Amino acid sequence: MRVKPKPLRNPDVADVVPNNDHTLTLTFTNGEVKVYDMKPWLDKGVFRELQNIGYFRCVRLDGGGSIQWPHEQDVCPDTLYEKSMPFHDTECSAKTFSRNPTND
Repeated sequence: MRVKPKPLRNPDVADVVPNNDHTLTLTFTNGEVKVYDMKPWLDKGVFRELQNIGYFRCVRLDGGGSIQWPHEQDVCPDTLYEKSMPFHDTECSAKTFSRNPTND
């Protein structure tokens, strides 16, 4: 009897940090850190409530591998993983050092 391999599955969300620009910094169970942009959803149906940054910051893990807000808005963990961008330390990468070594 031949055993079929288990289908590959995207990792679950292990941690979520809401950012002031309506993005979410997500840490996944495989250790990857990514950023998901919620702005395209902010004018759609139940997600309109997320326009309020105070409410947006109330996001929490839902216990099932994804995230959820208090009024039950949620995003599929597969969507979060597949549509998010790798996290880069933008503060450091955006800095340019123009120090003149001659101190002129």
